[in-house]
Order: sequence, then structure tokens, then C-alpha cells
Amino acid sequence: MPLIAVCAAWAVFWGSWSALLPAVKLELGISAADLGLALSVVPVGALPAMALTGRLARGRERGALMVSTAAFAVSVACVGLVTEPWQLAAALLVVGAASGALDIALNLATGRAERETGRRLFQAVHAAFPVAVIVAAPATGLARSLGLGVGAVLVVIALIVLAASLSVPALRLGHGRPESPARSDRRGLLGAAVVLGTLAACALVIENSVEQWSVLLLEEHRGATPLVSSAAPSVYMAALTVGRLVVQLLPRVPLRALYLVAGAGGGMGIALAGLGGTVLVSMAGFAVTGLALGPLVPALLSRAAADDASGTIVWGVSTISYTGFVVSPLLVAGLSGWLGLPAALAALGLLGLPLLTAFALRRH
Repeated sequence: MPLIAVCAAWAVFWGSWSALLPAVKLELGISAADLGLALSVVPVGALPAMALTGRLARGRERGALMVSTAAFAVSVACVGLVTEPWQLAAALLVVGAASGALDIALNLATGRAERETGRRLFQAVHAAFPVAVIVAAPATGLARSLGLGVGAVLVVIALIVLAASLSVPALRLGHGRPESPARSDRRGLLGAAVVLGTLAACALVIENSVEQWSVLLLEEHRGATPLVSSAAPSVYMAALTVGRLVVQLLPRVPLRALYLVAGAGGGMGIALAGLGGTVLVSMAGFAVTGLALGPLVPALLSRAAADDASGTIVWGVSTISYTGFVVSPLLVAGLSGWLGLPAALAALGLLGLPLLTAFALRRH
């Protein structure tokens, strides 16, 4: 299905990009600080693009998805052409913008497809992302070991993304822009988007923290070898995928139940990962966290799509929840300076409390 193909191709870049960073640093001859500065521009490009795409793509979901996917392919290829640090920052700004636009277009298209077909799609579509990341990272490592440079790898990825964009015309969606809500209704929709987006952001703060800090935790605080510690993000991603596919296969699970599972399981899982005294216990904590949190964000987007045919809530939830990725590095870094990394990750378990509050307040 085109939606799954696009999501998987999108993830191929981000899974490969983490594995390419050492080579990027070496080829450009830049410091870790310079690389970090260049990487920080990605959300700077993403957030405005998400806001703009949300305004333009509603009612034009198929066209917006095709254009944004093709634009992302071009932006990926451009990264392979950089020769100077400032060029890397400029290219990543464009990648961030294209990725943000693709994020919104994909969610709007998936939401419209759910409404029009009556099928549950968000869990399956979002499950494609972690699967592709798990496959792409080691595949990129293998490509590097065979002598392929950064530019060559990125051209291959760009072609994969471009191929996925060519599948989009086969996506069957209705035509025409949905009726815009009245101003009074719009305020209510935006309020719902803020609530759902904030709950999703709680989950994404934890997710991003596992992706960025789990290897360091195991290697420096659990004595794991680099090989073992590097498996931690994959363990989390695999559990994330299983959680989404299980919920997809079950009869429709009430959102209230997912709040409970994500709040309790995700909160306790990340606390266990941070405070567990051994590699095995921390790995188990990451797995529990991924399993519990995995279905939540797709379920929130599905609810947003069902409650609002105009796409306003889906747009808002997607954009607001993205701030979880922006906040996460600074939050963990600040907490680590105060508490140390293990306790900092464990403290993220408190982000389960808003989800448990939503469970207590929601009746169905």
C-alpha cells in the first residue's frame, strides 16, 4: 500500500542517517560540536513546514503526499553533495522542512483514508517506520564497510524515497477540500489538538530519549560492549513495532485502555531501564517501554481523524507532538547534569502521569 511504502522509505533515511553520522563527520573534518550544531537545524526547518503543509494539504492529501515525498528525496540527495560544514547545515534545514511536510501529509492522507474506507490504518502505517529503521541502520553499516561513501549511500536512499512517491497516485482518496469548521468550532478543534498533541508529545519525549541515550547508558553505566549496547535502540524499535501490530490485529482497543497501558507500562518501563542494575534488566525496560508506548501515537491520530473531517486536529496533533523530539535532548541533558543519566532516564517515567490522568478522566 502506498501509505506504508512512503512511511517505510521516509524511515530508511532516518535509520541510515544515524549510521552515516561518523562518516559525515570524518568526510567534512568537523568536530562533534559542529556536527551537533548542524543537526540542530532539522527541527528549525520542520516546524514551519508542518504548519504550512497543514494549511495547504487538507483536501489535497494525495497530491501533497506525492510532492512532499519527492521533495524529501531531492533534499536527501542534496545532503550527499555537501563539502563544507555550512552546506551541511543548509542541506539539513531543507531536509527538516521536507521531512516535516511529509510527516503532516502522510498523517492527513492516512486519516482521510481511514474515514473513507472505514479501515484502521494508522497502526499499520506507523509500524513501517521502526521496521525500516531497524533494517536500514545495519544495512548502511554494511554499505560503509564495502567502501560506499556518504554521497553514494544517500543517492540510493533518495531513489528509494522517489520510488515510494511514484506509488502515491495509486492511493484512492476522495476529491475536494473538506468543509472548514466555523470559527467557534475551530477553537474547540484546536483545543482538542492541544490536549491530544501534548499527550502524544509525552510519549515521543521518551521515545527520542531511548533512541539517543540508551547506547550511552548501557556502555558507560552498565559496562556493556559497544556491540551489545548498540542493540538497545533496535530492541526498543522492535517492541514498538510489536505493540502497534498487536493493537492492529485486535478488535478496536479503546483509547482509554491505551492511556493506561502507555502511562503505566511506558512510565515503569523507562524507570526500569534507567535504574536497572544490569544490561539485561535495562534492555527489558526498553522493551517494555516500546511495547507500551508504541500504539499510543497512531491511536491518537486515528481518533483525531475520526473526530474531525477537516483535518485540523490531525494537523495540530502532528505538529504539537513533534515538540517532544525537540524538547527531549535538552530535557535529558539538563536532568543528567543534575541527577546523572540513569536517574534522568528514570525520571522520564513521570511523563506517564498525564496519560494516567487522561485514563482517569476519560469514560470510554
